[in-house]
Amino acid sequence: MSEFVQSLHEVFERFGRIEIKRMFGGHGIYHEGRMFALVARDTLYLKADPQSVAHFERLRLPAFEYQREGKTAQMSYREAPAEVFDDRDEAALWARRAWEAALRSGAAPGKRARKTSP
Repeated sequence: MSEFVQSLHEVFERFGRIEIKRMFGGHGIYHEGRMFALVARDTLYLKADPQSVAHFERLRLPAFEYQREGKTAQMSYREAPAEVFDDRDEAALWARRAWEAALRSGAAPGKRARKTSP
């Protein structure tokens, strides 16, 4: 685990306890069983949804993108503002927004929706 990823425990100390899990060449950042952030290539991305995306857009923070079958795909995560690394209160505010977006997403912690046969 990189020093950057390890430092997130300190960054989010005022938000609460976080867990970090390896996933797809990056890391998922969890709070109370819900993934609210991810790290890819030592860049932190926070969960966004229709209720919170304006905060990211106001700062022109890009969405997380990856290549799949030669096409660019976007996920509902946005790059975290630089201020979260310098100001623990700001980090807690942004983490709370991301965690609330994760709660609104409806997916139960650690569960994936299963397809059912007709």
